[in-house]
Amino acid sequence: MMLKEALSAADCVAGQLAHDADRYAELGRHLRSTSFSTALTIARGSSDHACAYAAYLIMARLGRVVASLPMSLVTLNKSPLITRDTLAISISQSGQSPDVVEPIRYFRDGGATTIALVNDIDSPLAHAAEWSMPLRAGKEQSVAATKSFITSLVASARLVAAWQNDPELLAGLEALPESLRAATAEDWSKAVEVLTPARNIMVVGRGISFPVALEASLKFKETSALQAEAFSGAEIKHGPMALIEEGYPLVIFATRGPTQASLLALASEMRGRGAHVLLAAPADVAERDLTLPVAATPDLDPIVAIQAFYKMAAELSAARGMDPDQPRHLSKVTKTN
Repeated sequence: MMLKEALSAADCVAGQLAHDADRYAELGRHLRSTSFSTALTIARGSSDHACAYAAYLIMARLGRVVASLPMSLVTLNKSPLITRDTLAISISQSGQSPDVVEPIRYFRDGGATTIALVNDIDSPLAHAAEWSMPLRAGKEQSVAATKSFITSLVASARLVAAWQNDPELLAGLEALPESLRAATAEDWSKAVEVLTPARNIMVVGRGISFPVALEASLKFKETSALQAEAFSGAEIKHGPMALIEEGYPLVIFATRGPTQASLLALASEMRGRGAHVLLAAPADVAERDLTLPVAATPDLDPIVAIQAFYKMAAELSAARGMDPDQPRHLSKVTKTN
């Protein structure tokens, strides 16, 4: 089921892009006409990784600093947070968890602009937000989110494109279904071979590729019971490098953009220290181990990169004798306070 749903992402994205264009344009006009002193994201799990991607795009393209809200400040601490001139963005597949819904309701009641990118448009979260934008991923059966994560990234990029009113990014979005279908053809069997016997792994990204590393790390744990940690390529030398020993597996996502050169240099250095590096990079990088597909513009590359990864993750889970549709101790909808 996980593999089937992951492979359906291109069709889901095409469906999303065929709807709500006027609503996104209206939201973009509202955001351009509103001044924000604070911008926050509110999410858990894979949705929080999608928020990290949204935050990166907003900061890089629009110059607004974005922070991830510790939801317990609202749900448990009952902190008197200032909500004036605030933008609060939440992403969720189910829209059910109280610790996501309550902060959005709190900020909306305080006059903030609240946006929910949510798959279940009839959920409590969708009703709590001022602007609810459907992911249109369809019902997701597998516990491990795949198509809903990809559609979350696409909705995030649509939000930013509408806000910025950027024709290049809007055009790049329209080409995504074709790019996603091409991504499913990439052969990552080398990763399955290396990681089937592994006990632990580091997953590395930087800048716009770091949310992909976060999501990949979660999926390694969730579907393959593989102890995985995600690190920024800039942080790995601040302690984590002490774990590197001969044969230690390291997956590095070196997507296009200003951080790529440093990640390629890191891959070379880690190989010199004995790590078993799986360098995921575009086809023009000769030293790559895994080919990363590319989108119409580098800012959309993480969307097609995670598509290629999901296919491999489902295959790896099966190779390790596990069922990716039934991860241990997990359920599809998680409700926390």
